[in-house]
Amino acid sequence: MDLAVTPHGADGPVVVTIAGEVDVYTAPLLREALDREIAAGHVRLVVDLERVDFIDSTGLGVLVGRLKSVRNGSGWLRIVCTKERVLKVFHLTGLDKVFRIVDTVEAATAPPPAS
Repeated sequence: MDLAVTPHGADGPVVVTIAGEVDVYTAPLLREALDREIAAGHVRLVVDLERVDFIDSTGLGVLVGRLKSVRNGSGWLRIVCTKERVLKVFHLTGLDKVFRIVDTVEAATAPPPAS
């Protein structure tokens, strides 16, 4: 299956909508799209996985690498996902503790709760 990567917004957080399967073959497309946004100075990213049917370790590696990149620029990367099949991969790898994973784009773009 192909992968579609669509960034939205330039003011505030950039939402990157992903559709398809993220695997060893399609992960480079995701990496390139996220790297373009980071290079453009967008360090507050929301990756919307609501249309993703599958993600493998290569795709997770892309997300972890980009998380490190945006954190180096005092930014953040949040994940939108409600699909159990995709969430299970985050849970099994422990990455659900690394990423802020929320149910909606609105929740992802909201300021974090005060501590």
